[in-house]
Amino acid sequence: MKLQSRWLTLAVVSTALFLIVIDMTVLYTALPSLAQALHTTASEKLWILNAYSLVMAGLMPAMGALGDRQGHRLVFISGMIVFGLASVIAAFAPTADILIVARALLAIGGAAMMPATIAIVRTTFQDPKELAFAIGIWASVASGGAAVGPLLGGALLEHFWWGSVFLINVPIIVIATLLAWWLVPRKDGDASITIDLHSCWQSMLGIVAAAYGIKELANPDSHALLAWGSLLIGVITLAAFARRQLRLPRPLIDFRLLSTTPIAIGILIALVASMTLIGFELVLSQRLQLVLGQSPLEAGAFVLPISLGSFVAGPFAGALIGRIGCARVIAAGLAMCALGMWAYLVLNDANTWAQVISLALCGVGIGSSLTASSTLVMSNVSEDRAGMAGSVEGVAYEFGAGFGVTIFGSLMTAIYVAHVRGSGIETMAGSSLDDAHRYVQNHAQAQPILQGAMQAFEAAFNTVSSVVIATLLALATLVLLLSLKWGKSQKPMLT
Repeated sequence: MKLQSRWLTLAVVSTALFLIVIDMTVLYTALPSLAQALHTTASEKLWILNAYSLVMAGLMPAMGALGDRQGHRLVFISGMIVFGLASVIAAFAPTADILIVARALLAIGGAAMMPATIAIVRTTFQDPKELAFAIGIWASVASGGAAVGPLLGGALLEHFWWGSVFLINVPIIVIATLLAWWLVPRKDGDASITIDLHSCWQSMLGIVAAAYGIKELANPDSHALLAWGSLLIGVITLAAFARRQLRLPRPLIDFRLLSTTPIAIGILIALVASMTLIGFELVLSQRLQLVLGQSPLEAGAFVLPISLGSFVAGPFAGALIGRIGCARVIAAGLAMCALGMWAYLVLNDANTWAQVISLALCGVGIGSSLTASSTLVMSNVSEDRAGMAGSVEGVAYEFGAGFGVTIFGSLMTAIYVAHVRGSGIETMAGSSLDDAHRYVQNHAQAQPILQGAMQAFEAAFNTVSSVVIATLLALATLVLLLSLKWGKSQKPMLT
């Protein structure tokens, strides 16, 4: 493929990837407006967010295998068409239930697109240096796009209704589809690859049931038997899924890939990095609007430094990998992200520029880590298994994002409810700060209730942020220790 065509192809798949990751976070700033318009419950809000990531994680293994069988070009273009149609349905959804269904349809399109993006990059770039740089750009889009979502949502809400955050996808996806039809090279898939439908429903059921169980366990008003039962079903189903994959000659997810240490480390980093990043962005966006009183646009702009840091870091990290190794870049990036989050907590009463720098530092760290993790995965897999590897990494990223929202959102709810109960304002403050704001709107003399609810939210925010920081530092330490171990063993792909 000609040089110009290669980079144009990268631009097309990056555009599609950008839309996929934006839709994970674009609702963060739109959520308060959406909740008011559709009269959503706290549970419905979480499912509006979670349906996208969790369904995508459940379907991505099948879509990765489908791409390997039918050719990634066909699956990629089909996914974009589904994504565009689902965006229209979501934009005009009259109820929370229909919006949740539309988000699931968006996930189907995204699940078809995401493994194909990294697989197309892997097959388009043959030169190792070009591949590392291209993956750096891909990872920058993957990490940075998530932070652009809140800004885009805020900007649109300044002038339009909440449905515009979905409708904006349509013209972009139409142009990208036409360009993909022209630019992405046709390459036959492997017709011998079979898609195990039994594995498909196992992965979907296991992920959704586990997420539901975790969410309900954090809800003090939920039925304990239902919550624990759902979690148990999820864990058992996922265990059965993993066992089945190890026995199949053509598995949906080849867990044998994880026997290669660099790939295993890369997948782990994608999982934890996306979980912590998405979880932190969710609680930060809510704090900026509900506690500090920022508009959706202001909140989105405040989070933008994370995106800018990620975009800048990706290509530079790709170049740095050749000098110091993937593992050291990962460890340094995770530690830098943790430092940025800690600095924000310490400086949240300082001037704006200090907070901006701390969030930018967080973005640089996460962008560097994801670039290095993707390089580890794709550099240690053969071309004919690029789709499989891409789907495994994509599952890790989306699974992490979904569970980041579930775990950290549920933890926020649990801590918030515990604090308002201790203050004796549970009836008025509800299970979220949104509930407290709605109560105050209808009761003019209830301002002290709102102040107490805000204090409860701040306590929850600080706790969740501290958990995220501790997770990042623990993982950075683990990866660094592994890099030292393999450095002595002269493992070049790690060190």
